[in-house]
Amino acid sequence: MPFTAFIEYLQLEKNYSANTVTAYKKDLHSFSNFCKQEYEDDAINQVHYVQIRSWIVSLVESGLQNATINRKISSLKTYYKFLLKTKQIEVNPLAKHKALKTAKKVQVPFSEKEMEMVLGTMSFTNDFEGVRNKTIIEMFYATGMRRAELVNLKQSDIDFAAKTIRILGKRNKERIVPLLQKLETQLKQYDLHRKQADVHQKEELFLTAKGNKIYPNLVYRLINDYFSIASTKVKKSPHILRHTFATHLLNQGADLNAVKELLGHASLASTQVYTHNSLAELKNVYAKAHPRNKK
Repeated sequence: MPFTAFIEYLQLEKNYSANTVTAYKKDLHSFSNFCKQEYEDDAINQVHYVQIRSWIVSLVESGLQNATINRKISSLKTYYKFLLKTKQIEVNPLAKHKALKTAKKVQVPFSEKEMEMVLGTMSFTNDFEGVRNKTIIEMFYATGMRRAELVNLKQSDIDFAAKTIRILGKRNKERIVPLLQKLETQLKQYDLHRKQADVHQKEELFLTAKGNKIYPNLVYRLINDYFSIASTKVKKSPHILRHTFATHLLNQGADLNAVKELLGHASLASTQVYTHNSLAELKNVYAKAHPRNKK
């Protein structure tokens, strides 16, 4: 069953990223194939909740996590809302559906000591890749940007005169963040290596050794490799660096609304998930400082 109109709606009206659109298409085709196999009909615009419920049960039995299943159902919800909006259906079969319960994941950020170990103590090779890798880590920690945002950065997004960085976020929402002195110094060093590697004319900021645009898996791998040396935490990823950026700012007294703007969040609720570790720090300070807690 084609979903052309819906996909165009996601791309043109909702401004969803290519990765998000691909995920929606995959989820819709997955459900469509299930309906064809189980009910010999892949017209998912005509299904009832009992059929969707049957799909959910099959997904649970396949061993998928509840969070993954909820994301797939979210894709269906968006599709049925689109069909309602375009008057192709009269009733949303998922109108009364309740999401499966999921355990709250506590993302553990890197400590300031671990960040200093990577950016201050650790040795990076003084070649194109070594300097690029350190610049990438500095960029994540100084801006809190997402991995996709870093991959798509262009040279023109860095304004050394104004000391700012332009970041194009989700749904093409643009934000401007300050360019810290240490990051500026590191970027200028990386720029020298770009010139020496004869890739200075490329518009993308971060490149592979062959002069091609870097890709998400490369970024994930380098973050995991470097932080595996400095940290014993289970998860070591670009997203943890984003979490670290927010947590360290909040620990130092940054305003929650300011952190929200720096992260490019649409709502304050998204930013509040980063206050968990800040609360732990606050409790620690409180315990040490309050007169009634002193023996």
